[in-house]
Amino acid sequence: MCGSGNFNGLCSKNLTHQWKMGSRLLHGVFISLILVTIVFSAHILWTCVFSKPDHGEMWLVDVVPTNQISVNLHFHGEREQTFLPTNDSLISTVDWQYLTETLQWPLPPETLSSLSDSTDPARCSFSITNNRSQYFVGDVVIVTITARNANNKQKVYGGDFFQAKLYDQELKASAYGEVTDHDNGTYTARLVLLWPGKSRVSVRLVHPSEAVLVLTKNREQDPDKVYFSGYFEEGTKRETVICNALKSSRLVGDGSQCCCEYKDQVSGEYWYCRRPSSLSCNTLVYHSMGGYQAKLSELEASLLKRSTNVEIQSDQPVIHAQKQGNDKRTQNWKKCQPGLQTPIPSGFFFQDGWTSLVCDARQFTTAETVSTCLKDKQILMMGDSTLRQWFEHLEKTVPSLKRLNLHTSDKSGPFESVDLQSNTRIIWRTHGLPLRTSKTPLADLHYIASELEGLAGGKHCVVVFTIWAHFTTYPLGVYLHRLAIIRRAVSSLLRRAPDTLVLIKSANTGYKDVYGSDWLSWQLDKALRVMFRDVPVVLIDVWQMTSCHYSPDNIHPPPVVVKNEVDLFLSFVCS
Repeated sequence: MCGSGNFNGLCSKNLTHQWKMGSRLLHGVFISLILVTIVFSAHILWTCVFSKPDHGEMWLVDVVPTNQISVNLHFHGEREQTFLPTNDSLISTVDWQYLTETLQWPLPPETLSSLSDSTDPARCSFSITNNRSQYFVGDVVIVTITARNANNKQKVYGGDFFQAKLYDQELKASAYGEVTDHDNGTYTARLVLLWPGKSRVSVRLVHPSEAVLVLTKNREQDPDKVYFSGYFEEGTKRETVICNALKSSRLVGDGSQCCCEYKDQVSGEYWYCRRPSSLSCNTLVYHSMGGYQAKLSELEASLLKRSTNVEIQSDQPVIHAQKQGNDKRTQNWKKCQPGLQTPIPSGFFFQDGWTSLVCDARQFTTAETVSTCLKDKQILMMGDSTLRQWFEHLEKTVPSLKRLNLHTSDKSGPFESVDLQSNTRIIWRTHGLPLRTSKTPLADLHYIASELEGLAGGKHCVVVFTIWAHFTTYPLGVYLHRLAIIRRAVSSLLRRAPDTLVLIKSANTGYKDVYGSDWLSWQLDKALRVMFRDVPVVLIDVWQMTSCHYSPDNIHPPPVVVKNEVDLFLSFVCS
């Protein structure tokens, strides 16, 4: 059956885990630049639902009393090379080339010693380059952004993370814009006028380049800034130990209690826990979030807090766009099916409804239309809590969908709803470890790849997954390896059952700190698109939706955005 899966168990096995790090000093025009080391490990287990700690955890940050951003990690070669390949047999040379080109990001040429030298959103500005008295729907507005520091001095290098959009509050209209970095302190935003009437330009500094450097350093150097708890039980004995996805120095400690190693027999994923003092490794029963322990200097902490997600003020004029005839540039009549490219913009909001420029998407306004679309479908959802929002939306929209009481965790599931009238079955489960959640049975946490291997597939089967939110704290190589394992499983499923519809929900905006910045999410999202570029799957781009909508930034979008995400998903399901 579509949606069936089995737990493959845990086994304890000794495995040597090597960190591959390299450093190299560059001499010449630049002073001792930062060299990337993608610390790679293939050893994680199953991932899960995102949930900020509301069960007693603290978001802990150790602040080191220093006025310097201490950078011990150096990035290899040119200043803009922030990503290097790692040895991974599941990722081809061609993939590495695409990833290297896609994920590079220009970083500051020197270490920051004062906040006044970083990009200051209060001093930044933007202007419309091609401003004119008359615009038409479909025209492109070009915006030049100039970055300056707190001393009002224009920056001479790039790397700032800006986001731009067109919007109108009264029309509840908005569209995402692409920003190009010229690596000299100036940026260009390209914004397409997609509705008749008024529009304004909005530019936000999500992170200055100096903050991106901090995020990159912490991502690659400190995989334990988020840690987890493993609960061992046998009879009346109970022990709780620290667990994580990598056998890192903080997890290993002095080596006296290292380590229990757990391998999923289908996917090959690993998970590590410190060895309990009085129980064997095979008594691991439960998993939960442990805590937050990022190490930031005072300057780094101030930088991330002060200059994150700030609107750039401007007195730019209101743009008025006129409609001319039947402008096909704001419509797309392609059938919603796998293999379509995602343009920028991929669509736009108008009166809170999303018009897709990817394909001929529909709006599902009644329970009957949704139920008809889902008739005879078995839908398997795997991911985090942003995908759980889709599951909950469908339950609320279709009253005949009834959830079975599986007596599972209210956060990490799994959940199952059935509709006997339309012969519909929907399952949501987490993507496995690493998982930030409350205490939950480990046996309920399945890897995406493991679940897919137990799936028959077919024309009545729909698979949708998302995976990113719980990987923002790990070195990029860890995430890429997980994607490679999932890609292999998806390709295998589509070979044996080519009629199976597989969809991927992209990352969305909302993270704003060292544990999950939008920049970190954006990098993972770009990596995912590269890894699945040649696989016949559907990408549901919600990054642009959540970035341009007027609602306050939140990792969990409001119901109006979730509805539009699900409508786009359903447009592919019953195309």
